[in-house]
Amino acid sequence: MTTFGQDLALYRRVFSTARSFWPHIGGIFLLSLLSTPLALLTPIPLKIIVDNVIGERTVPRFVDGFLPDAATRSSDALLAAAVALLIAVALVNQLASLGATVLSAYTGERLVLAFRGRLFRHAQRLSLAYHDTKGTAHSVYRIQYDAPSIQHLAIDGSVPLLTSLITLVAMIVVVARIDWQLALVALAIAPVYFSLSRAYRRPLRLRYRRVGELETTALGVVQEVLSAVRVVKAFGTEDHEQDRFLRHSGEGMRARIRLTMFEGGLGLLVGLTTAIGTASVLYIGVRHVQAGTLTLGELLMVSAYLTQLYAPLRTISGKAADIQSSLTSAERVFDLLDAQPDVVSKENALGLMRASGAIAFEDVHFAYDAGRPTLEGITFSVIPGTRVGIAGTTGAGKTTLVSLLARFYDPSAGRITLDGVDLRDYRLADLRNQFAIVLQEPLLFSTTIAENIAYAKPGASLEEIVVAAQAANAHGFISALPHGYETQVGERGMRLSGGERQRISLARAFLKDAPILILDEPTSSVDGRTEATIIEAMQRLMTGRTTFMIAHRLSTLESCNLRLQLESGRLVESTYVPHGQPGFASVGA
Repeated sequence: MTTFGQDLALYRRVFSTARSFWPHIGGIFLLSLLSTPLALLTPIPLKIIVDNVIGERTVPRFVDGFLPDAATRSSDALLAAAVALLIAVALVNQLASLGATVLSAYTGERLVLAFRGRLFRHAQRLSLAYHDTKGTAHSVYRIQYDAPSIQHLAIDGSVPLLTSLITLVAMIVVVARIDWQLALVALAIAPVYFSLSRAYRRPLRLRYRRVGELETTALGVVQEVLSAVRVVKAFGTEDHEQDRFLRHSGEGMRARIRLTMFEGGLGLLVGLTTAIGTASVLYIGVRHVQAGTLTLGELLMVSAYLTQLYAPLRTISGKAADIQSSLTSAERVFDLLDAQPDVVSKENALGLMRASGAIAFEDVHFAYDAGRPTLEGITFSVIPGTRVGIAGTTGAGKTTLVSLLARFYDPSAGRITLDGVDLRDYRLADLRNQFAIVLQEPLLFSTTIAENIAYAKPGASLEEIVVAAQAANAHGFISALPHGYETQVGERGMRLSGGERQRISLARAFLKDAPILILDEPTSSVDGRTEATIIEAMQRLMTGRTTFMIAHRLSTLESCNLRLQLESGRLVESTYVPHGQPGFASVGA
């Protein structure tokens, strides 16, 4: 597809996306369209003053038609009428401009907000594999910085272009009625404008794309460093990270400067072309005045129209750079929208209210990258209520195994069943609702303790939240805080200790009351005393639930009645240890 064809396709998608705002955009267009008749009226008072007040010529018929009779009886009345007309035109023009500006701002902000919401929702739906590959900054840049392109294309670019084209045609018609030769000379530079725009379109697109890539990289450095600021401080690498940020930002800065110079070249050529056209019209117009075929007032009116004739041409050409920038951004956001999640619900997927918790892995294989298997031939099954302990060295595939269980990824081969049904046959939201997950690094949101616990059950009452906190051995320290459950935890919960954050995560799991529990090394980063408190809470949480617990310390797995040993992605050992709890049905490797 040609660049022009790609542009048209992008425009179609933009206007399809903005469909619900078409009435607003239509209102902006109509208000902007008022500029055309107002632009035609603006030079008329000047002509009246020069030709009919100062020059004492007869008032032209087209002027006499809309002026009251009293205004044409004397030069003073005619001067007053011309001045009044000038003020009236300016006032209406400003009111129309104000209305268009306010409506544009209102429509544009709502349009961008709706579009950002759509992008954010889609980014959340995308699979973890997409975010693992692209990185967080990739999506952040598109949501925050590229999304406004829809406003620029649907409103700030399209409306001025359309009104400029209409104004251009109107000006050409009016100038031709006054002096067709001047109209022809003025119009002769139009092909030059459009040729320049066409020649610059593709190079501008490439440069804008490069700038976006470099700025995304710089944003990625900021996001990465601030997310790991404790590690940066611990190793004293602030200067190193500063240099890395400045290096990437400097590349983006230099690319944007080169882009600005390139755009300046287009502006220079447009300005030079305009100057040549204006000079040509002025030269010929003066000759026509000298020859008596054109009055001085008409020449001044033509000059005023000429300024307004070239203004839309400059707008059309000048918008080329802005439009290429917006089209480049639109390409990026639609690329994000076109990305499809790897893990989706099937059509007519099965609903699931509450699972009993029977799990089976049947010859499961998985690889994040082709040719580098992470799990190979994993086979085992457990009955409801089994406590499964998973051990193994770092990189053995422990976290990957439970990630497949929660269907964050799908197996490359084999299948996983829940209550005898392949996970892929369940509705995804219903499946995920069967799991409560407590991670090694507890993830809290920058809000209150109560809201973090209630994240598992939106709308939970304070009484339910307190009961869950008590079960997780968290109520004591929460009550001792100055604001209790309304205490703000800070970004990622960093105002609390690791043990406190972990107990809030456990409270969240208690509140969710899911039939299957995943504990991914929940005590690895806490001291012995806190570990004992957490383990006591976990014992209550595991009761009556199928549980998968990952741990490096074997002591943490003492309560498990099925222990799996993973090495290099393979199940090398499985041990059944009866503890009076339900056991596994079968196991194999």
